[in-house]
Amino acid sequence: MDDNKIKTTSDSLDIQIAKLAYIGASISALGGGIQLIAAGLAIDVLENSNKQSSQSQHEQSKQSENMQKQIDNIIKELKQVKRMMR
Repeated sequence: MDDNKIKTTSDSLDIQIAKLAYIGASISALGGGIQLIAAGLAIDVLENSNKQSSQSQHEQSKQSENMQKQIDNIIKELKQVKRMMR
């Protein structure tokens, strides 16, 4: 009977170990899923940041061009005034 009791205890221990392994694998899979979601969100944020940065650079470039045109116009007008003063 002691052998039977040991076998039952051994079977019970094997079942508990298998359950723990199952729980561990489930937690690991859940963690992997969370990592996957986080990586996807990070990619979205970076892509949106790059788009906004690109748009911002494009807008800054347009503003710089407009400012340069205005400066060029002012210089032309000053040159005209200078000629008139002579």
